[in-house]
Amino acid sequence: MDIELTSQQKEAWAAFRLFAQKEIALRAGEFDREEKLPAELIRTIAARKFLGGTLPEAWGGAGMDMITYGLLNQEVGAACSSTRSLITVHDMVAHAILKWGSENHKMKWLSRLASGETIAAFAVSEPNVGSDLKSVETTATSSAGAYRLDGVKRWITFGQIADLFLVLASCEGKPTAFLVERDRPGLSTTPIAGLLGVRASMAAEVKFDDCVVPEENLIGRKGFGLLSVIPTALGLGRYSVAWGCVGIIDSCVRASVEYADSRRQFGAYLKEHQLIQQMLTEMTVNLKAARLLCCQAGCLKDAGDEREVMETFIAKYFASRAAMGAASDAVQIHGANGCGAEFPVQRFFRDAKIMEIIEGSNQIQQILIAGYSYQEQVRLAHELESFSNSECFSARATDKK
Repeated sequence: MDIELTSQQKEAWAAFRLFAQKEIALRAGEFDREEKLPAELIRTIAARKFLGGTLPEAWGGAGMDMITYGLLNQEVGAACSSTRSLITVHDMVAHAILKWGSENHKMKWLSRLASGETIAAFAVSEPNVGSDLKSVETTATSSAGAYRLDGVKRWITFGQIADLFLVLASCEGKPTAFLVERDRPGLSTTPIAGLLGVRASMAAEVKFDDCVVPEENLIGRKGFGLLSVIPTALGLGRYSVAWGCVGIIDSCVRASVEYADSRRQFGAYLKEHQLIQQMLTEMTVNLKAARLLCCQAGCLKDAGDEREVMETFIAKYFASRAAMGAASDAVQIHGANGCGAEFPVQRFFRDAKIMEIIEGSNQIQQILIAGYSYQEQVRLAHELESFSNSECFSARATDKK
């Protein structure tokens, strides 16, 4: 598989890095302390077509291929995981509407999502429901050509400011997806403060109290939520988060190299101590490995290859673990300085931990990847057996004799 970047992708990568370092990284600590993103930054990101980046140009999107989109998430994630989270959840909703929405949904929302006129949020998690989405407790009751939603969603990224929510609810016992506008009567939000990481992601609790939405706001059909709509959104979300983790690792490497190059202990620069070199080596190798796994998943997504689903799981699992490891080592290299707000590695550490939980916890992914590994080994064994028994293989073996 060829994963060499094209000249256009390299050019986009350089532009993404320049933007992220100039417009985001220098203020990321401020965003973290204030626990919010400034409105002007969101407008700037939208003006650059970084929201709805994968949407076709016909809908006002940038029409990015998956590798370019990954590089965007990498660089924004390297600067500020909270800012990357905005791109992630917003695009999850846009992507779900593009694939499963009606023509009316597309006409009404996609251009507004691409321009940033509408900000979207993914409202699935609940106080009692995380990974086990089939047990969703929010209900949707059919009533006179509409649906009445009741329930509570929690930890909703950018729920404080979102104009549109993609909501999972149980309708007649079937997980079903709805699009719900903020201004619907019965919808209210309460800010959540003091998160461990991604503190500027403006998380909220979203409550539905006899919230009436028209029948046309149903996306897909009853029971279609966990079959197609939500998995589609989560697939893009995992991919975005995986690349964001690559960005965290990259920032940890850069911060640690700079610190080790300037800090002296026991008469030598930190970079000259073998145990520090070991940490830097692990970070560097994992950075390259995580980026390659993300590139492979991106190539498969662009090719429409069904293997992309599991390769995205693998990329997100590896990258999130590697990000946590790199952030831990970066704090260790910085010593006491790494625990204070003066250096960004303490923020990287807090943000990295969140990456191991969101868009599918690492434990859930372990179960899925283990099952996939077994199936792959069986499939490969059958293919090799079939090939060895083929006439072509037998003929070549005979010729060699």
